[in-house]
Amino acid sequence: MLRWIITFLIIALIAGVFGFTGVAGAATDVARILFYIFLVLLLVAIIAGLFRGSPPAP
Repeated sequence: MLRWIITFLIIALIAGVFGFTGVAGAATDVARILFYIFLVLLLVAIIAGLFRGSPPAP
């Protein structure tokens, strides 16, 4: 999924340089949505890691 974010970011930057506002806007919107999804997943993983605690010592 991170590859998709980087791909859409590059597309948005290239389209912005050439002035294709429709393509740049669409790629930016997709990148923004994926960013928020990964941000929520990161927070869930951090909270789950805090509740799980450390594994028992062998």
